Amino acid sequence: MQWETVIGLEIHTQLATESKIFSGSSTAFGAEPNTQANLVDLAMPGVLPVLNRRAVEFAVRFGRAIDAEVAERSVFERKNYFYPDLPKGYQISQAELPIVGRGRVEIVLEDGSVKTVGVTRAHLEEDAGKSLHEDYHGMTGIDLNRAGTPLLEIVSEPDMRSAREAVAYARKIHQIVTYIGISDGNMQEGSFRCDANVSVRPLGEEKLGTRTELKNINSFRFLERAINYEIQRQIDLIEDGGRVIQETRLYDAERDETRSMRSKEEANDYRYFPDPDLLPVVIDAAFIEAVTADMPELPDARRARFQEQYGLSATDAAILTATRATADYFETVAEACGDARMAANWVMGELAAALNKAGLAIARSPVDAQALAGLLARIVDKTISGKIAKQVFEAMWAGEGSADEVIEARGLKQVTDTGALAGWVDEVIADNPQQVENYRAAEPDKRKKMIGFFVGQVMKKSQGKANPQQVNELLRAKLDT
Repeated sequence: MQWETVIGLEIHTQLATESKIFSGSSTAFGAEPNTQANLVDLAMPGVLPVLNRRAVEFAVRFGRAIDAEVAERSVFERKNYFYPDLPKGYQISQAELPIVGRGRVEIVLEDGSVKTVGVTRAHLEEDAGKSLHEDYHGMTGIDLNRAGTPLLEIVSEPDMRSAREAVAYARKIHQIVTYIGISDGNMQEGSFRCDANVSVRPLGEEKLGTRTELKNINSFRFLERAINYEIQRQIDLIEDGGRVIQETRLYDAERDETRSMRSKEEANDYRYFPDPDLLPVVIDAAFIEAVTADMPELPDARRARFQEQYGLSATDAAILTATRATADYFETVAEACGDARMAANWVMGELAAALNKAGLAIARSPVDAQALAGLLARIVDKTISGKIAKQVFEAMWAGEGSADEVIEARGLKQVTDTGALAGWVDEVIADNPQQVENYRAAEPDKRKKMIGFFVGQVMKKSQGKANPQQVNELLRAKLDT
């Protein structure tokens, strides 16, 4: 039997507010356990939540970014369940009336086609604390620093049909929330976590199969592996005569398998009801316009503009707009040096390789955008060759100064004096009579490749300082005569 997979994602994005959603406690990562939880976070008697306006603004920005409906009136509700890291015994969330309604995002598939994935809703809620098992030998520790951290839960339609589509969608949401500045998207710190609802059904069947929920996956690689494992587990189970049980499962990355965590709850199990301590959130068009007035250019629009304005390929434009920091860096370099193609090659080539080797994000590059533009400008004005530029870049990366300072200190200026170049060319021709004979005996189309040998020899004699274009011209004039 052939099977079709149906996948929907619930993405929990931690909002980049300085304080929690209902209290003034800090949201900074890495503090000692239970040092960033005040009386509100600890659910002490008599305390009342106060909504963080910034969290509302961030939710509205996201709604605008995905072309979604932004509700004029949304309501916070209590989601009741017991767990040790949930001090109140309930979580403040939004169920019936979320702040962001239906929207959509476009993802690019492996074959280059574009698919639209629907977003059902995005709602505000508070995070729970964290249970710590590793250091307590048979016991569990509770860290409530994260309790009350603002989350935007983004719920997709079940529109994805493979693990790779799900990953492409998750990456797109990650790109959007980081572009518009509402989250740092740090998956290692838990700022961006995915739950995947997975089911299978016979190909051509309209009715959805029984789904399982894979909980709290914090890397795109693990998301793909977890979904693929779960798809195969469900197919094997059904084909062996069993049936899929609706449940929540955890993904074990070390064993590359999912395992049962608990039976899947329905909405009525949580006994949702409006939180009596929080008024409905009422916003108007003026508020929406005010908080979205400084929205940056979104990734899709920027990618299209890079292709049109700078003549980049679709692939290169996608790479250079993958993050806002990379796009900003490239555009600064391109505008400053005046050669967008060269800027793209260097950002995706030398710079990317150096950042990868050092394990650095582009925002922490030792060579900033203006510095790289200064280096490329020296290639454009023929002060140095592209080959010498790589040496200069390494020196700049090591902290030896600007491009001009390195070029001056190391004496790397390109030789453009015709007399000096002609001398090197004559020496190379005299030293390689057999290669000269072979060149002159070759067909014109083959000569184009063969001349590279002579250029290389001249560059070697000049220690890389000769102007390659002038060398090429001089060689052709002498060899073709």
